Amino acid sequence: MSVVLHWFLPTSGDGRTVVERFHANRSAGPAAQRDPDIDYLAQVAAAAERNGFEGVLTPTGTWCEDAWLTTAALIARTERLKFLVAFRPGAISPTLAAQMAATYQRISRGRLLLNVVTGGDAVEQRRFGDWLDHDQRYARTDEFLHVVRAVWSGRPVDFAGAHYRVEGATLSTPPSPVPPIYFGGSSDAALPVAARRADVYLTWGEPPAQVAEKIGRVRALAGDRPIRFGVRLHTISRDTSAEAWREAEKLLAALDPAQVERAQAQLRASQSVGQQRMVALHGGDLSKGVRGLEVHPGLWAGIGLVRGGAGTALVGSHSEVADLIEEYHSVGVSEFVLSGYPHLEEAYWFGEGVRPELARRGLLDVGQPTPSARVLTSAS
Repeated sequence: MSVVLHWFLPTSGDGRTVVERFHANRSAGPAAQRDPDIDYLAQVAAAAERNGFEGVLTPTGTWCEDAWLTTAALIARTERLKFLVAFRPGAISPTLAAQMAATYQRISRGRLLLNVVTGGDAVEQRRFGDWLDHDQRYARTDEFLHVVRAVWSGRPVDFAGAHYRVEGATLSTPPSPVPPIYFGGSSDAALPVAARRADVYLTWGEPPAQVAEKIGRVRALAGDRPIRFGVRLHTISRDTSAEAWREAEKLLAALDPAQVERAQAQLRASQSVGQQRMVALHGGDLSKGVRGLEVHPGLWAGIGLVRGGAGTALVGSHSEVADLIEEYHSVGVSEFVLSGYPHLEEAYWFGEGVRPELARRGLLDVGQPTPSARVLTSAS
């Protein structure tokens, strides 16, 4: 099976350092050097499209722009790029979400992918009016996705659960095609929901052996139900390994120890099991130095010192980064959701450096466009 590559839309801002504005406390992070206005995001989307990425993940939270509205505005600025729209089940009804997805599919001509974010940060969830505890949120997500898929079938739906009750829920026109559902979560409450409801199970970039263990657990729970697996990572790829590690060193040197301490205090308090696994990779220790934060050959945990969520990066020459992608692929990962600082330039470094290497190894579908396969139009 070939790999599928996705990029990321930096809807909280972008820059040459790790500019994350922390999920629960936006004021704790530095100001973005590049504001996430629609013209800049269109440049990033165009770069992703030009460099052969299938889609772009667009995050959800009070710390970034709304994913539905932002990506809808970018449909006309792109030609084939798909939008992996993150949303929170607790902030929207399942029938309305099913309707929004169906409308999005029609106006985009089938370019929607859905990323379900159950939520692991209680502070952030309460900003959306969500006061359920961690396991209850996953139980609600299970019901939510049951209703959404039932509504997409085109038949009226009656459902009464612990969290949702609908009568005669239906759509005038179901989505075509039905958008695939991407789902993440590392806890015992999350994995059975992924096995029952997800098309693609997403994990943050832990070392390949840990990812393989998690994939094995989900596969066992899914039984005969088909499910694909993806990993969320950053990337720093250059012509030589030394150049790539110098870039990682620049990112590390730009971090303020007080900022790291504040970020780690917040991240350690997260209810997310996946977040705790990210924190455990580096231990919040800025003093280790750039190579001291290498938790697997070519896998660097320095970004997680201040950034919530995905905290690891593929670092190395184009060939070395391709090696690590191939290693993840060997344990069952077929989709890679990537990003880098800044997102515009790093899309080109990866697209022009790593992507051809993956194609030479037979890991990319030859039908996927290459960076030189088309030129940018004035609309993009």
